[in-house]
Amino acid sequence: MTRRGFSALSVVGLRAGAAWAQHAAVTGPAPADTVWLNANENPEGPPPECREAIARAIAEAGRYNHRVFPVLHEALAKLAGVDSALIIPGAGSTEVLHCAVDAFTTAARPLITVWPTWEMTRDLAAAAGRPVVKVPLTAQWSADVERLADAARKARGGVIHLGNPNNPTSSVTPRAELQWLVENLPADTVLLIDEAYIQFVDSPAVESGVRYVREGRNVVVTRTFSKLYGMAGVRVGFGCAPAALVKQMQPFRNNVISILGARAAMAAVPLGDAFVSARRTRRNHIRAALCQWLDQRGFHYIPPNANFVLIEIGREVSEAIPRMLAEGVAVGRRFDGVERWMRVAVGTEQEMEKFQAAFRKVVG
Repeated sequence: MTRRGFSALSVVGLRAGAAWAQHAAVTGPAPADTVWLNANENPEGPPPECREAIARAIAEAGRYNHRVFPVLHEALAKLAGVDSALIIPGAGSTEVLHCAVDAFTTAARPLITVWPTWEMTRDLAAAAGRPVVKVPLTAQWSADVERLADAARKARGGVIHLGNPNNPTSSVTPRAELQWLVENLPADTVLLIDEAYIQFVDSPAVESGVRYVREGRNVVVTRTFSKLYGMAGVRVGFGCAPAALVKQMQPFRNNVISILGARAAMAAVPLGDAFVSARRTRRNHIRAALCQWLDQRGFHYIPPNANFVLIEIGREVSEAIPRMLAEGVAVGRRFDGVERWMRVAVGTEQEMEKFQAAFRKVVG
């Protein structure tokens, strides 16, 4: 790589890092008893088995521990139901999304993304000088698969990115629409599906894109332990993709993930479907209670499928955010395209009671 090329990549990294920090930050002083409902985290935190694994792994942290990572690949492959050659670990799902944008977009091959959505892929592609095409969600808040495919066809390839469920809308793209998109992917196009929140989905109309990875389609699916497993600060996730796509993404990884994250993930996998179901049931029970409360008060919201709800508040959310914070409740930031909507993560029952009190005072 030339010095100029290295410098360009450095600038991209700095810009992208600054953008992510800005997106996550809460500005202004926060009361000591603030409840944090701004980042779609799981208040239950890591399972006990993972906490114990992290504690034990501290003794291993003096070495790089490369020998552990084939075992990690096998564990993640078991979780996803694919061969280990189809797995690429990352620091959360974020690193894998980063790798996919780096590997499969160019100055001539755009990032084509649903909108509104989490902006990281958009920001990364734009900072690298790669074109970005934003395709609005449908009236049902799902991906407009025909327009996405048409945009890729006109561009003669690129990356189509969507979240399923999508952030910040908590909406989904049903199985039939996703299948149509996969079957109609234009040449030289990779479908990048972020499934960070799919473990919270109850609807049988939603299906993981991992099925298409097994079929060898041009599909990359990302997953994370940050959300349902409550390990946002541990920074561990992975992607599934056909082996040829994994090989193309691999050079763009930052490094091996922390041994703490590796051990935590390996401890999480044996917990199985029963653990996932129990956590989903608890979160979604509290989510349903929030939606019922909003219904009683006449507030419109998008029917949620993740561990957060997007609520229409009838005013600029940027005005309400600091007022909510002054009441000790941090809520999600402003998103382009839904500027008059407030995103709130599902916390504990006590945290949601505090949210409701602040919401009544600030919003009405």
